[in-house]
Amino acid sequence: MQQAKVGHGVVSGTFSLDGQTYDVDNNIWVVGDDTECVVIDAPHDVDAILAVVGGRTVRAIVCTHAHDDHVRVAPALRERTGAPILLHPDDRPLWELTHGASVAWDADLADGQKIEVGGTALTVLHTPGHAPGAVCLHAPDLNAVFTGDTLFQGGPGATGRSYSDADVIVASIRAKLFTLPGDTVVHTGHGDDTTIEQERAAL
Repeated sequence: MQQAKVGHGVVSGTFSLDGQTYDVDNNIWVVGDDTECVVIDAPHDVDAILAVVGGRTVRAIVCTHAHDDHVRVAPALRERTGAPILLHPDDRPLWELTHGASVAWDADLADGQKIEVGGTALTVLHTPGHAPGAVCLHAPDLNAVFTGDTLFQGGPGATGRSYSDADVIVASIRAKLFTLPGDTVVHTGHGDDTTIEQERAAL
C-alpha cells in the first residue's frame, strides 16, 4: 500500500483586512498518496498549487480559515479540480469579505471530523482565535499537524484584527494543540516548521 506523504510549496501574494494590505508568502500543503490528495488552503495562485498536486485527484480543498490569502483562489481551484471546498461555518463573515454571499463553500468542517485521503486521516481541530472558524488538521500517521495561522514557529497567530481574540487563541492552542505528542511537526500557514514541544516551552 502506498504511504501518504506531505507535499509543500511556497507562493507570494497579498493579505487584506481592515482596510490594510500586506505582502505575504504562504505555504502550500498537499497531503495524499500517488493517486489522490487534499489541498490545505488555497493561497494566491492556482497553478502553483496544482504544481504541488501533480497529476493527482484532489478530493477536497480544506480551508484552515477564511482570510483572503488562504481562500482567494479556492473557487478557481474548485473549478479546475472539481474538488469541494470545506470551511468551518463560523468563518462565514470572513469568507464573505472576499467572495460575497453569492459564492459559497461546499461543506462545513466540524471539530473532531475525520477527512480520509490516500490511506491516512486528518482530524479537524476547531481552534478559534485568529479567526472564529479557524481549524487545525492533525495527521497522526504522519506525525504532523497543519495549523494554518493558529500556531507558528515563535508563538500564536496574529490577533490584532477584526474577528480575532488573543485570549481565545491561547486557550485553543493549549486545549487542542499542546495536548498532541511533543514531537509532532507543526506545518504552518506561513514560514518555517516547528514542533509542539518547542512551542509549548516558548508559550
